[in-house]
This record gives sequence, C-alpha cells and structure tokens, in this order.
Amino acid sequence: MNTSDNLPAALAGERRTFETDVGTISYYFDKGDGAGGVPLVLVHSINAAASAYEVKPVYDRYRGRRPVAAIDLPGYGFSTRAAIRYTPGVMTDAIHAWIEQIAADTGADQVDAMACSVACQYLARAAQQRPGRYRSIALVSPAGVDTRASARPHGDATRGKPWLYGAITASNALSRGLFSALSSRASIRYFLEKTFGGKDVDPGLIDYAYRSAHQPGARHAPWSFLSGYLFSADAAGLYRGLSQPVWLAYGKRSDFSDAAARDIVEAHTQSLVTSFDAGALPYFQQPDAFFDAYGRFLAALGAPA
Repeated sequence: MNTSDNLPAALAGERRTFETDVGTISYYFDKGDGAGGVPLVLVHSINAAASAYEVKPVYDRYRGRRPVAAIDLPGYGFSTRAAIRYTPGVMTDAIHAWIEQIAADTGADQVDAMACSVACQYLARAAQQRPGRYRSIALVSPAGVDTRASARPHGDATRGKPWLYGAITASNALSRGLFSALSSRASIRYFLEKTFGGKDVDPGLIDYAYRSAHQPGARHAPWSFLSGYLFSADAAGLYRGLSQPVWLAYGKRSDFSDAAARDIVEAHTQSLVTSFDAGALPYFQQPDAFFDAYGRFLAALGAPA
C-alpha cells in the first residue's frame, strides 16, 4: 500500500483490505448489533480529493444498528493509488469484488447500496450486471449523464479525451505542479463550497480531503477523472436499466446533480425521488430529513429503516 502514515482513518469501525488486479482495496466495516440483516454499502464520489469520509454521516448513522461498510475506491483513500488510467470498468470491478467480500463477511446474499455523484454510474452498472446482489439502490445527486450521447453507446465507452490525459500526464513535473494547485486548501474549499451550495462546508471534510490529496500517488485517479475517463458514455442507459427499487436524493443548492438522471429515475416503476434544500451531499446539511426520507423508502420495501 502506498499511503503515508499521516492519513488517519476516515471512519470508525474496522478497516479491512482485499487484493484485486489494480492493487489493494480498503474498506471500513461495522457489523452492527450482531443480529445480522441486510448490509448497507456506501460508495463515495469521484473528484480530486475523494475518500470514504464523504459518506461519514451515513456510515455513522447506521453503525451499530446494522452491518454497514464504506469503500475507498481504487486510487483514493487507503486503496492503492497506482499510476494507471482509471475507468468505470476499474471502479465497477472493484465494487463487484467488494460486494463479494461483504457477502463473505456477513453471510448476506444481498445489500442495500448507496453511491454519490459520478460513482452512481459505477453502482448502477454493478447492479445491472449482478442484479441478485442488490435489494435496493440509493443514488445521491447522480452526475455525469451526457444527454448528447447516442442511445446505445458501446458498454465500455467513456467520455475520455486522450489528448487531455496525455497532456497532463506527459511530464511528472507538470503533473505534480498542476495537482499541487488543484489540491491546495483554497482549491478544495472552493470546490466543496460548490458541492455544498454555500459556505457551510463540514470542516472535517475539508481537512480530510486535503490530507488525502497529499498522499503518494494521489494525482493519478483525479487525472483520469478530469480528462473524462471516469465518465461512462452510456450513463443514461445504466439508470434506465436498473431493476431494483431506486431512491434518488438530491440537493437543490448544488450544480453537481443531473436533471437528466432524475428524469430517468422518476420514470422507474419502483422509484422515489426526494429533494432537499441542501447541496449535493444533503446528509451533511439536513441529516434528519435525509434519514427520515431514506427510512421511509426502506420501510416501503418491507425493510427495517
């Protein structure tokens, strides 16, 4: 693992790891009250300084009540930050392997899953490919739907720009310099204020994002993100093809949420769309309202809230 010792754990509970083709994947796990039940699995968003800290309010809410787990996606947090080109396929394969690990941890055949922003695409793809593993899907401010894309692009297609990726990775000195500017405290605060739709950004999130973005190899996954390689060309089709009950939550104060994704999910026969007077991660700003709405969604499935 190539993460420095100065990065603390993002979440409470046990931090576990497993190996994949792209290196070590790290995740946090809390077994709940020991009574079993369907695990809740949480997938953070994709940006320059992402980590499992982004789902901390959700993890903390359910920790001790039910099995709950939160992943550091490849290239982020305590997971290996390899110098590779990251794609939706890399992220989806990591989620597949992680869900199998959760099944081994808990003995549960299914999970309730929640993802944020662009990572909603990876969860949707995983749930399409292995539908039996997912009892329900929660999408928090899904982003990255290209309404100009063809109706049925190739399943592996991305919105990557080879010239841009090549330009920002051609020189180590240039790559490091650009990322240093992108991962400054001022830059992180600026983008998080855009995410939150105001100045009321969780200070712990700013601090952890800064520390996470200053680990060895931290620039590799963000360059794939910024050059488009982590966006699926067929995102709209991924949401249309979900067979599980879907809850979509979004904040009205953030630009980082797609109306196109909401329109698609609203047409889903087993869906519920809920808005909040908050940013793209409404559980930080309106936790009571968020968890009350999510609880009602689970209760409608006959699941414990």
